[in-house]
Amino acid sequence: MNNKKRYIELLAPAKNEMIGIEAIRHGADAVYIGASAFGARSQAGNDIDSIKRLTDFAHQFDARIYCTVNTLVYDNELKAVEAMIHELYGSGVDALIVQDMSLLRLDLPPIALHASTQCDIRTPEKAQFLEHMGFAQLVLARELSLDEVEAIGQSVSIPVETFCHGALCVSYSGRCQISQALRHRSANRGECAQLCRLSYDLEDIDGNKLLTSKHLLSLRDFNASDRLQQMINAGVSSFKIEGRLKDVDYVKNVVAYYRQALDSIISADDNLERSSAGSSTLTFSPSLAKSFNRSFTHYFVDGRHPANGTTMASIHTPKSQGEYLGKVASVSGNVITLDTKATVVNGDGLSFFNSSGSYDGFRVNKVVGDKLFLKEKVDIKPGDKVYKTFDKAFNGTLSKPSATRTIALDFKLWTAGNRVCLKATDERGCMAVHSISLDNELQAVRQSQVERQQQVLSKLGGTIYTMRECVILGDFFIPASMLTTLRRETINMLERAHRCSQQRDRRKPEDKSFRFPYTTLASADNVANHIAESFYHEHGVKEIVPAIECGSTSIHNLPLMHTRYCLRRELGACLKDPVARHNLPSTLFLRNGKTRLRIKCDCQNCEMKIYL
Repeated sequence: MNNKKRYIELLAPAKNEMIGIEAIRHGADAVYIGASAFGARSQAGNDIDSIKRLTDFAHQFDARIYCTVNTLVYDNELKAVEAMIHELYGSGVDALIVQDMSLLRLDLPPIALHASTQCDIRTPEKAQFLEHMGFAQLVLARELSLDEVEAIGQSVSIPVETFCHGALCVSYSGRCQISQALRHRSANRGECAQLCRLSYDLEDIDGNKLLTSKHLLSLRDFNASDRLQQMINAGVSSFKIEGRLKDVDYVKNVVAYYRQALDSIISADDNLERSSAGSSTLTFSPSLAKSFNRSFTHYFVDGRHPANGTTMASIHTPKSQGEYLGKVASVSGNVITLDTKATVVNGDGLSFFNSSGSYDGFRVNKVVGDKLFLKEKVDIKPGDKVYKTFDKAFNGTLSKPSATRTIALDFKLWTAGNRVCLKATDERGCMAVHSISLDNELQAVRQSQVERQQQVLSKLGGTIYTMRECVILGDFFIPASMLTTLRRETINMLERAHRCSQQRDRRKPEDKSFRFPYTTLASADNVANHIAESFYHEHGVKEIVPAIECGSTSIHNLPLMHTRYCLRRELGACLKDPVARHNLPSTLFLRNGKTRLRIKCDCQNCEMKIYL
C-alpha cells in the first residue's frame, strides 16, 4: 500500500493583484495570473510590482503564484519573453504556465514550468513527452472523462491538473483557429473574439433554415463540485477554476465553495493533505448558483453520454442564468407571484425566457408577501421559469471584506534564571524562540497569572496568526508590557524563519533523447517561431505546418474548430443512431450574417470539426 501523502491544490484565477489576494483569503492554495504580456487573456495583464506584492502575500500561507506565459511567441518576441521571465522569477513567482516549446530553449532562470491546457494534453503519450521535457505539472484538456484522466495520471509521475469549474471553450484548447481566421484575433495570442458565443442559424445544404438565432456552439459552464472525490481517485491533484476575466465577487464565492468541498474530502482521508497552510473564516455561505453561470454541465467527466441525460450547450442564451427560483404562478399588470417560496428582496435581478424565446430580465422594485412588484410590465406569463441573476443581499455581503485567513500557532512560556522565554510553533512547521531579561527577580504570586498571561499572548491582531494553544510553565508575575514585547519580537522572528525556510520548485531537465509521439504537426499544433520548430525536429518530428498566425497557411479546407462536443448529438440527431440520424439532414451549416460555416462530423472519433 502506498502511504505517501498526496497534496491537493485548489487553483484560483486572478485578473489582478487584488482579486488574487482575495482568492488566497477565501481558501485558494495557488493563484494563476497574467504577466504584463504573453498571457492567453490579453485583457488581464499585470506589472511586476503587482505580482511581487501578490507573491509576498501568498507565500505567508505557503500558497503559490503561477504566471501565465501561454501564448504563441513570434521570433521577434523571444528576447522580450526571456527578459520578462527573469523579472517574474525575481518577483517570487513559483511557476510559469506555458504553451510554446521555444521557452524550453531560452536562457531562463530555474523556474518550474507547467504545461498549459493550450498544449492539448489528451493522451498518455503526450503527457509522458511533456514530463520528459521537464514540465512539473500538466494541465489536462477539459474534455477528458475520468477514465482518460486516470490513464494519463498513471502514465506520469508529476501532478496532473484539471479544470473543475467555469466557462468551457467549445474547441479543444489550443486548437481553435476560427477567431484568427475570421477576425484576425488569435485565441492563441490572448485575443479570442468568442465567436462560439454568437447566435447562428442552422441550415441545410440548400440554405433552408432548420433553427434560427440559436447559440449552437455556446456551452454551459462546467461544474464538477459533486465529482471531486472521483477526480481525486482518478489521480487529479490540482483543481483549477476557470475565470481570469471574472470579477472579485465571482472568485470569492467559487473559491470558498470549492475550499469547503475539498476540505471535507481531505479531512476524511489520511493520505491527502492540503497544499497550503492556514484556514479561512467566511462571512457568507458560498453558493455556486449565485455567481455567473450559463447553467451547469458535467461535460465529459462521466463519458460522452452523460448518465443524467442533460445537455452540454446553452443554446438559448450565452448570458448568466443564475439561480433557478421557480415558475410564474400568476401575472397581474406589473405584479407577479411564483409557485415556490423563493427568497426575493427589493433590488434583486430576475430573468426568464419570454414568449418569443428571447432571454429577458427585470429588477424587483418591491416585495409584499408573495407578490413581486416590477418597475415596469414585462412579457412574462404563468409557467415561465424564473432565475435570480442578481442577489442584492448576497452581492452586498461579497462587496465588503468577506473572509480572513489565519495561521494557527502554539505558544510555550517559561522562565530560565532571570529571563522570560517564549517559543512559538506554527502549523507551517516553523519555530522561533526568544527571551527577555527581567530587571528584578521573579515574584511569586498568590493568585494565578496563567489566564492573564494567555490573554496577553493571544492578542495577535494585525498579524496573520491566531493562537491555538498556550502552555505556561510556572506561575510568576510578568508585566503585561514585557509579555507584549516578547510576543511581538517572537512573532517577528517566526516570520523571518518562515521566509528563510521557503523553497520554490526548480525546473526539471529536458530529456533531449525522448521522441515526440507523432512525426507530423498541423497548423493547430501552433509552431510560430524557429526555436519551437527546431525543438520539435530534434525530438523526431519530420513535417511541421506553421501556425496560421504566421500567415503562410491557407484557411481553406482547414478545421477552424476541433471539438469533442457534437452539435448533432446535442440536438438528438447522432449519425450513429439509425433512427435519430434522420432528425436532421446529413449536411449542415452554421450561418451568422455573411459567414457560413460547414459542420463535419468525425463519427469514428466521435468529434466535430468546423470549416469555412
